[in-house]
Amino acid sequence: MASPAQDWNDWLAENAARFLLFARQQTRCEHDAEDVLQESLVESWQRAGGRPDAALVFATIRRRSIDLGRSNDRRAVRELESGDLFTVPTGDRDTAEVLASELHRLPPEQRDVLTLKFWGGLTFAEVATTLEIPPGTAASRYRLALEALRETLTTALT
Repeated sequence: MASPAQDWNDWLAENAARFLLFARQQTRCEHDAEDVLQESLVESWQRAGGRPDAALVFATIRRRSIDLGRSNDRRAVRELESGDLFTVPTGDRDTAEVLASELHRLPPEQRDVLTLKFWGGLTFAEVATTLEIPPGTAASRYRLALEALRETLTTALT
């Protein structure tokens, strides 16, 4: 009987090309296809407890590709939305420097919540879980951070 490592290598040599072809069709670029394929192969092998059926691998590739696409779309939307709020006109280095300076002046607790909520796109419940604080505290720190930024930026930029 072949060792598990040899079984893996034989199975991979037999099937990798067709799985990669499918992953390329399901994703937006070569790098995403390779990442999705790697994750799908490992997940499928673990779920099957050894050599998985090809159908399981193809289904896993498809599901992971959809998840990756959705994640990339959500990130792109968050980046566009965050860009609208903190967009600095080209050539206005003073404004960018003031913004960066004021962000660093926030207490670390407020800065962490602001970063996770605004740029990280997390809900207050997720922020609370991440920072191990109550959701109300997360919401309060976020509100305080925005108020502090609004005050200092209004004063600094006028």
